[in-house]
Amino acid sequence: MSPVTTLSDIQRIKAIVGASSGNLVEWFDFYVYSFFSIYFAHIFFPQGDVTTQLLQTAGVFAAGFLMRPIGGWLFGFIGDRFGRKKSMIISVYIMCFGSLVIAFLPGYNQIGLFAPILLLLVRMLQGLSVGGEYGASATYMSEIATEGKKGFYASFQYVTLIGGQLMAVLTVVILQQLLDNESLRAWGWRIPFLIGAVLSIVALWLRKSLHETSDEAQRTNKNAGSLVYLLRYHWRPFIKVIGITAGGSLSFYTFTTYMQKYLINSVGLDAKTSSMLMTGALLLFMVLQPIAGALSDKMGRKASVIIFAVGLALFTVPIMVYLSTVTSLVLIFLLIFLALVICSFYTAVSGILKAELFPPQLRALGVGLPYAIGNAIFGGSAEFIALVLKQKGMESSFFWYVTAMGIVVLLISITLPNKKAVEKL
Repeated sequence: MSPVTTLSDIQRIKAIVGASSGNLVEWFDFYVYSFFSIYFAHIFFPQGDVTTQLLQTAGVFAAGFLMRPIGGWLFGFIGDRFGRKKSMIISVYIMCFGSLVIAFLPGYNQIGLFAPILLLLVRMLQGLSVGGEYGASATYMSEIATEGKKGFYASFQYVTLIGGQLMAVLTVVILQQLLDNESLRAWGWRIPFLIGAVLSIVALWLRKSLHETSDEAQRTNKNAGSLVYLLRYHWRPFIKVIGITAGGSLSFYTFTTYMQKYLINSVGLDAKTSSMLMTGALLLFMVLQPIAGALSDKMGRKASVIIFAVGLALFTVPIMVYLSTVTSLVLIFLLIFLALVICSFYTAVSGILKAELFPPQLRALGVGLPYAIGNAIFGGSAEFIALVLKQKGMESSFFWYVTAMGIVVLLISITLPNKKAVEKL
């Protein structure tokens, strides 16, 4: 019997909140870097124009993603062999340390090349942490939820992930109101990293009270957390998770983190207006997650992902091209929101869809590692590729790239088993 079988609904809700709190802090810390990079890029990369500086900080952002597969493997192994709870606690500790270091890290003018090198190393450490967070928390939420409501409960992983983004962009908006541009560029950008480190303490406290969802038999299984066994006997779902994550992550980062820079760099909006628009859009995006998750409980995860893939393939180019031509802020907001509605059919079911493809003794690793690989290659490089193509005058090529990945997801999603078939595995 599962160790959480006898939990009451109240206990399950508390467990979701506890797991989600750490997820929120992890992603707040991670996205603060992206949203505040326009203010600290010159601190670590003083040479070149604005686009060049953003390109360099985006490169560091992408490097953090390259550590995710290692984090996905390491924390997936810990989650399957020693428990989901332990894996999630360690990941928050690492993220807290990284944010604290960045908050006090000297710039290029103080320590020269050591500044960007240390920034890179810390971001890689945080990438390790986030790479491990996804698999453990997705597995935990899928296991703590009751049958028939798994999509709804599991959707809160992206509620908190988006909530972390929202907190990051809200921090931008608040600091923009309290500090002038010169102060933000000089020292104000350090404040959110301090906030993230402090919030981690609360998340650690909440996570320590979580109920473990794996049992002793699963953790002591000789194949628990085994990468060799996973690749030998479960390579098909492994490959499918990579492919679905590739398109899902690419679109997610395109319409969230890169979108803010696109509004400034290509649409021509100022930083404050861009931040306000993204704050409103992310808030609605967050609210959409449990709605889309509940829908997946009715129509199935497969149907949800197919809707996402078709929407991504059909609407990416029109939305992004039209954004660069309109001047109405209302229309700009609606276009961003449309893109996020499409994404919701992926984000709400992302964790539960993948968790249902693997047996319990391999679930954290099976979800975390292929997700981290797809996310690192396609999600982490999204901003970098977009900015490189913009520099070369080929910005629209990036939109077609996102469209092509939507087609890839569609082809994979057609081969997915329906939920009833998955339950028999």
